[in-house]
Amino acid sequence: MPALTLDTPTGAFTLIERDGALISARWGGERGQDETPLLLEAARQVAAYFASDDADFDLPIRIDGSAAQQAACAAMSAIPRGETRTYGAIARELGVSAQAMGQLCGRNPIPLIVPCHRVLGTNGLGGFSAPGGVETKVWLLRHERAGGLLI
Repeated sequence: MPALTLDTPTGAFTLIERDGALISARWGGERGQDETPLLLEAARQVAAYFASDDADFDLPIRIDGSAAQQAACAAMSAIPRGETRTYGAIARELGVSAQAMGQLCGRNPIPLIVPCHRVLGTNGLGGFSAPGGVETKVWLLRHERAGGLLI
């Protein structure tokens, strides 16, 4: 599958596409050098995200996973930049436990673009699976000017 890696302030970030849609993104790992039109546009939008505090993503994505995973990713994608939601609030909306929502969030196949970093615990940040863990989550939230408790 075509993949393209770019360097970001939070580390190397690789975008992966299949059949005209992004299906995966990850920090670290093997570096991809494919330059398809979609990957170049995705890289441009990721660079714009890191260069600005108001850039949004508008890319075709496909979540390969269970119906619950797809619903969780849709709910995370609906969180506007600069805002956060709790695992519990999304869990109630989806009819799953907060713990299940945390697991679904942790299995997000397209982090950053599907903004799992905008999901917080009721009494804290919750986890984050990128290198740097919650420090990366805090960096992203500060960059977005989200979560007044962090700034």
